[in-house]
Amino acid sequence: MTRFEPAAAGPDLYERIRRLYPICRSITGDGVRETLRLIAEEIELEVREIPSGTPVFDWTVPNEWNIRDAYIANARGERVVDFRASNLHVVNYSVPVHGHMSLAQLRPHLFSIPEQPDWIPYRTAYYAETWGFCLSHRQLEQLEDETYEVHIDSSLAPGHLTFGQSYLAGETADEVLFSSHVCHPSLCNDNLSGISVAVSLAKILRDRPRRYSYRFVFAPGTIGAITWLALHQPQAERVAHGVILACAGDRGPLTYKRSRRGGAAIDRAFAHLLKDRPGAQLQEFSPLGYDERQYCSPGFNLPVGVLSRTPHGCFPEYHTSADDLDLVAPEALADTLSLLLELVDVIEGDATFRNLNPRCEPQLGRRGLYAAMGGHTGQDRRLREAALLWVLNLSDGGHSLLDVAERSGLPFGTVRDAAASLEAAGLLERMRSA
Repeated sequence: MTRFEPAAAGPDLYERIRRLYPICRSITGDGVRETLRLIAEEIELEVREIPSGTPVFDWTVPNEWNIRDAYIANARGERVVDFRASNLHVVNYSVPVHGHMSLAQLRPHLFSIPEQPDWIPYRTAYYAETWGFCLSHRQLEQLEDETYEVHIDSSLAPGHLTFGQSYLAGETADEVLFSSHVCHPSLCNDNLSGISVAVSLAKILRDRPRRYSYRFVFAPGTIGAITWLALHQPQAERVAHGVILACAGDRGPLTYKRSRRGGAAIDRAFAHLLKDRPGAQLQEFSPLGYDERQYCSPGFNLPVGVLSRTPHGCFPEYHTSADDLDLVAPEALADTLSLLLELVDVIEGDATFRNLNPRCEPQLGRRGLYAAMGGHTGQDRRLREAALLWVLNLSDGGHSLLDVAERSGLPFGTVRDAAASLEAAGLLERMRSA
């Protein structure tokens, strides 16, 4: 098995974002298809097209939106706002428009951020047939009082919602779900970072032995997750652990938002892994945010949390043109991926054992598990010997290795290795998967 090297992974993660960055994505349309096509060049991907009008729980798959061009031109024919310069310039899902209007008529359809005069905001109108342009406040202030040509060359018509998924079968049918939304246009941290980390993780796990099965879902936010759940209820019932990946590439510390259950194994595993990470934060569940709202809705209540660096809405560049290639860092992306691989090690390695010699401590020295001479103080040796005793003491058929790691404060890997040594020495019996 190839060893993961964060320094080598970072540039690849960043380059994938750079390739995906120019694409104009939305909750439907060719931008999503192009994004999934590029993902499918790297991992095996099943792509599904769900027709507009399909009922999905309380929702309906919407009409498909595509855009070819858009601009606002002044009286001299100069494009003062140009979709070709930034796909954020058009309110996502704007209906077609072509005509001439005064600045006063145009003004209600223009959106800017006065507090950040050089940034273009990201705005959507998914479920309201309207239109608009986004521009920097500096651009807005420079518009003269004249007649403008306004053109949005888009289509909003029956079509399809598109999502992709990659499935890696394991020894069991129980699944680990990783989900990323693919509906945002040129925004790097939200959420090209999540997509890129998910693709790299899938590539790594593809070549590793797996106890669990792994499913990677790439779907538009909200309606995409709702559609996936509506069409995959048997698969959803098999989700044992799940993570939403979003805002995974900025330079802030790691943040994990717990699932609705709060104490699910995935929540405990992240809490254990993040306790020694500088600045790392744990957040309680709330029904606000990304697609955890759907996976953790009471009818499903799946053990799905959210892994981010700086959470959505908590960095000033969120949903603006400043969420660009400068906001994400290769080393931060690699650090996020590294944590997920640690998580997989916990998920895959967790197990429950029964101590076969439970009356007093077994003699570990004659089994080669303890140092030949007592009193040695090497840190690694102390940790290993402590782990042996903790595992023996708590292996009563009711405590998992994650329980041991949490209670002892020892690294999970040290606990797992101690259990393996004790099992090999005939002192433990594996009971069941955790």
